[in-house]
Amino acid sequence: MPAKKLIEAALPLEAINKASAREKSIRHGHPSTLHLWWARRPLAAARAVIFSSLVDDPDDPQANRAFVEACNDLPPGDNVTASGDTARMRLFDFIERLVKWENTTDEDTMNTARRLIRIACHGAPPPLLDPFAGGGSIPLEAQRLGLEAHASDLNPVAVMINKAMIEIPPRFANQRPVNPEQRGQMGKENWQGAAGLAADVRYYGAWMREKAYEKIGQLYPKHKGETVIAWLWARTVQCPNPACGATMPLVNSFDLSKKKGRRAWLMPYPDRQENKVRFEVQTGDGKPPESPKVGRGAKFMCLVCNEVAPDQHVKGESMAGRMGAQLTAIVTEGEHGRNYHSPTDEQAEIAESAKPAWKPHQEMNRDTTNIVSGRGYGFFYWSDLFTARQLTALTTFSDLVDKARRRAYRDALAADLADDNIPLRAGGRGAFAYGEAVAVYLAFLIDQVANQSSSICGWNSPNEQMQHVFTRQAIPMIWDYAESNIFCESSGSYHNLFVRMLKGLKTLGAGSTGTAFQTDATQLNASNAVIISTDPPYYDNIGYADLSDFFYVWMRRNLRDIYPDVFGTMLVPKAAELIASRYRHNNSKQAASDYFESGMLETFRNIRKFVKPDYPLTVYYAFKQQDAAFIKDGILQRGRTGWETMLTSLIEAGFSIVGTWPMRTERRGRTNAIAANALASSIILVCRPRAADAPGLSARDFRQALKRELPPALHAMQSGSIAPVDLAQASIGPGMAVYSRYSRVLEADGTALSVRAALMEINAALDAYLTEQDGELDSETRFAVEWFAQHGFDEGDYGDAETLVRAKNTAVKSVEMAGLVESGGGWVRLRHWSDVDPGWDPRADKRPTVWEGTHHLIERLDSHGEMGAARLLARMPDGMGSEARQLAYRLYHLCERKKWTAHGRDYNRLITSWRRISDEAARIRNDPSQMELL
Repeated sequence: MPAKKLIEAALPLEAINKASAREKSIRHGHPSTLHLWWARRPLAAARAVIFSSLVDDPDDPQANRAFVEACNDLPPGDNVTASGDTARMRLFDFIERLVKWENTTDEDTMNTARRLIRIACHGAPPPLLDPFAGGGSIPLEAQRLGLEAHASDLNPVAVMINKAMIEIPPRFANQRPVNPEQRGQMGKENWQGAAGLAADVRYYGAWMREKAYEKIGQLYPKHKGETVIAWLWARTVQCPNPACGATMPLVNSFDLSKKKGRRAWLMPYPDRQENKVRFEVQTGDGKPPESPKVGRGAKFMCLVCNEVAPDQHVKGESMAGRMGAQLTAIVTEGEHGRNYHSPTDEQAEIAESAKPAWKPHQEMNRDTTNIVSGRGYGFFYWSDLFTARQLTALTTFSDLVDKARRRAYRDALAADLADDNIPLRAGGRGAFAYGEAVAVYLAFLIDQVANQSSSICGWNSPNEQMQHVFTRQAIPMIWDYAESNIFCESSGSYHNLFVRMLKGLKTLGAGSTGTAFQTDATQLNASNAVIISTDPPYYDNIGYADLSDFFYVWMRRNLRDIYPDVFGTMLVPKAAELIASRYRHNNSKQAASDYFESGMLETFRNIRKFVKPDYPLTVYYAFKQQDAAFIKDGILQRGRTGWETMLTSLIEAGFSIVGTWPMRTERRGRTNAIAANALASSIILVCRPRAADAPGLSARDFRQALKRELPPALHAMQSGSIAPVDLAQASIGPGMAVYSRYSRVLEADGTALSVRAALMEINAALDAYLTEQDGELDSETRFAVEWFAQHGFDEGDYGDAETLVRAKNTAVKSVEMAGLVESGGGWVRLRHWSDVDPGWDPRADKRPTVWEGTHHLIERLDSHGEMGAARLLARMPDGMGSEARQLAYRLYHLCERKKWTAHGRDYNRLITSWRRISDEAARIRNDPSQMELL
């Protein structure tokens, strides 16, 4: 039997998660700065998954002996100190170094990883293929680890991102720049990787900026001698009141700056004679008036007559093309920061004088709510999302891309690159291809600018900076928008985006060759066996094709001649996109689900044919498990969930799940996580082809196996501080590992136990695991848990409470004296954490309860942050902290079932901060001086 790969046995998960979470806040030097892509996987997670899929588990008796010896030669670190000096612990220490952001471009670390992979793979590492390459994290990390990387995607924008990351840089790696400014310099500068290419992109990009300013600089005037950063606008419609008819500014907020000592806001002044509103900027200690926006949707109050324009009126005006815009403020860069100025007619007239020579007149898809026009605001063409000045700037820069390409080509010839006339798409490496390569990155820069230069960009008043279009995975409606100065050097400008992009480009070009190509994953095939690691679509979460059109219309204009096959369609192909999108299936949820299911099954069947059997298949999945409902014959039906579809496809394609890892791949505090308990982790499914002669199993034995195998797996996840929001999803892995190792699982009547039924059994086993731990809690806490399950923090009947507490061998008065509840007038209510005594000291409490400890920790975390919670944890009796942590998991699980999102968020926040809280508490306990301060 071959040795298990490390990913099938053990991982330093906490270190990988820490590196992945940290990476989400890094922008300078990150390859993601080349071009935006949605739901991109962290490089640290991708690197760890690929590396651990290739190397053996050193503790396995069948492990490659040369590899084990190589692990023993690795320098020891914290794992060796804590867990003993073994080959596995030394390998863990190396992985902790490998995933750190600082080591991404450290050649010593990467060379060590490549050497270990070669030894483990007997000198012949397999090529890697990602059939849903998207933002390119997985192929890029495969390339960095020394593998031949192949990226496939149906979406042309994704294909180009992957070409720019793994295909183009290695062709021109370690090459000196060709631009005349640096070509003749013989200095000591190191042109490793893509550094030379980045230097040329910088040179020709700066030339483009200079030429563009010569042509359209007059459209971006200074104001009062200062460089303008942004012009702020409000959309307008006519007031529906016939007696008024004023031009109504649709202002969502009058705030301009919320920074302390720099408060600024808009003061509206209605002008009844001219039937309009003028604005003046105010600064100081005052506060702005209330916004005229009324509730949700497009309902606004007229500032002239106070009439409320209903949603239908605003939408009707916009759909009829009668929505305008009014300048509300001007933001400039002064000696001491941002300055805010009242609007002027001159500045507004200059903006309105712009006459774009071209515009992306492709029609937007109005059948989906993923884009603005789907909400009925009159945006019918992609050009409608831009102002005339923005379109003028973007087309001016676009016209210069081809001119820059030709200049780079001539300079490459002068630098003695081959004059072979072979284009980039044909594998060219000479002067002609080099000029095209420079143009690719300049075209990417146009896309970046478009993301910051649209009328869907807002102004962030707390941070005093531009917001880009895609603050989330959709294009939201923005009523008061910010128009950036493309020629300044602040956020949202050409220069600012350019500098960031160049830093990311310089990190590329290391490792082996790579290819990116456009293919439907269901039709994919490979001539040689490959290792597969992929991040497939998440059911109906993101409409990549619809969103990508925003970039495609500009990218196609700039790169169609370089890659005619990639840009052969007017818009991004949508019909074959593998998502469960109802609008593409006559608004049928069932038809959309069937399409997604059959596509996934076909994809994994294809993969099963050419996946290399020596290495596991790894699949990222972050879709939250929930029922998919649809109506059939007038009756509510329960459709398959995204998870059920993914698992069914894998299992029916002949794969068995042999491991599962929850990896923290989502940034804390991201927009879509603020209002809901969104998943913070991707669950990595580790799969192997199931043996053709795999035995069957009875459903009864399956349930017994779950009871044996699931609790230890759950305990291990909790020990790694998995977020409660992820626990239910992560439990699917070890549960389905039991289910999928058998050819079939049969009920007593001979019918097959479906994946859906297996998921229900796994959920029941998770419930049992969490509930069983209630018995270890004190009686008051056990009462509180059951009361919470019935009433949350609402009032309940006193008599019911008396009945319940007797079963827990306590009394209501005892629970009240312990500080858990309040009562009066025949009612009982659990005290919310916001109502507890902030001065509670568990050392002074004669009988502190776990319920108290848990909710005081939440209160302290909210009021004093992680350090405050750590100081409280350090005071708690031995064992209470771990019990409080376990209780938080239990209560979160109850909140999920009850759909108590806000309460669930509190418990989830405590667990996600637990590692830092407990580490700091341990430090405090071990420092006598700190303990005295307590």
